[in-house]
Amino acid sequence: MSHAPHIARRRQLLKTIADGVAIIPTAPEVVRNRDAHYPYRFDSYFWYLSGFAEPEAVIVLVGGKRPKSILFCRDKHEEREIWDGYRYGPKAAKTAFGFDAAYSIEQFDQKLPELLVDRDTLWHAVGHDEAWDARIARALNAVRAQARAGKRAPRAIHDLRAELDAMRLIKDASELATMQRAADIASAGHLRAMRACRPGLAEYALEAELSYEFRRQGAAGHAYTPIVAGGSNACVLHYVENNKPLADGSLVLIDAGCEVEGYAADITRSFPVNGRFSAAQKDVYEIVLAAQAAAIAATAPGRHFMEAHDAAVRVLTRGLIDLKLLAGDLDNLIEKGDFRRFYMHRTGHWLGLDVHDAGEYKAGEQWTVLQPGMTITVEPGLYLRPAADVPAALAGIGIRIEDDVRVTADGCAVYTTAPKTVAEIEAVMRHD
Repeated sequence: MSHAPHIARRRQLLKTIADGVAIIPTAPEVVRNRDAHYPYRFDSYFWYLSGFAEPEAVIVLVGGKRPKSILFCRDKHEEREIWDGYRYGPKAAKTAFGFDAAYSIEQFDQKLPELLVDRDTLWHAVGHDEAWDARIARALNAVRAQARAGKRAPRAIHDLRAELDAMRLIKDASELATMQRAADIASAGHLRAMRACRPGLAEYALEAELSYEFRRQGAAGHAYTPIVAGGSNACVLHYVENNKPLADGSLVLIDAGCEVEGYAADITRSFPVNGRFSAAQKDVYEIVLAAQAAAIAATAPGRHFMEAHDAAVRVLTRGLIDLKLLAGDLDNLIEKGDFRRFYMHRTGHWLGLDVHDAGEYKAGEQWTVLQPGMTITVEPGLYLRPAADVPAALAGIGIRIEDDVRVTADGCAVYTTAPKTVAEIEAVMRHD
């Protein structure tokens, strides 16, 4: 992996903080039980600026006339490396990751007050971690205690994440390339699950097909807990039990994506367990697919974030009228929000290092205007929970179709490619 993008981001942030100091720690390791840990996953902000995957690490950016980026990390430790694997250590990490200086993490609390002296502003993730707030407050107080010696502590504290969120919202070329790879692997996983699907399989069997394909192609694993929801389970938006049998004649909804070099893909596909849509299933599916097409068409530079959602809602509400699940004037039904009984979530979210990625959705009262390099999901759905006024042929149908989309100079590009049309799905699932 080239670390030129991480170095460029640090330099950009150094310009933003001017004469200040920025502190960016990575995530801690978390104990699962006794002396076993959960699989380690670095902090996304820290990774964005470093590409350094080890725990117990902190970046300090020092602005001013001679700006520098400093890494604090674990020392080399022969015995621990026998048990846990290779550690860079400060000397090798400095060179490999392009830092101006690197020190042992054991020196961090001693050196931080020195780095804060006579700086105008402190930048860190205010209020996100009580332990780090307290740790930084101790360093500030250590500087304040030296006021009679002429040493001045920063007088202003700013939330660093606000600046990093704005940076992360626009993906650079290296990020887009990594996200394309994640999308390709995730798409292959969904294709594999479709081909493996049979009535009588358990939901977790399809989850296993996804997991196998993700790891087989080199992804770190799932970017989030996968949803494999057969039948009416698909009407539970965050269904994750994945332990029920898949019934003949029902649909299955899979919401799953992999992670590659920290970046997430996020795909949802809904398809018939036996490989053939019923007439009612096809009717609902085509409505959701048309809603997604309308939302994608509304995704372009200069359009605001909610225009895709508004376009999808219009198609979905028209479809609900056609299915006789709603009655009345289209505009009035949308204004009253009657569609929310069957479609209760937004049509997309930012995507990147986090599945629900960093970035503001609104600036004041205005929705964020799309720019090239922004990446979003487009994921309309319909969830027809069984009820007295829902026809039996429709009851329990839950469909969501989700793709990953990047905004381009003249529109947008869909970079997830799992089969999506009725004809494509039925063709790949044909078992004759």
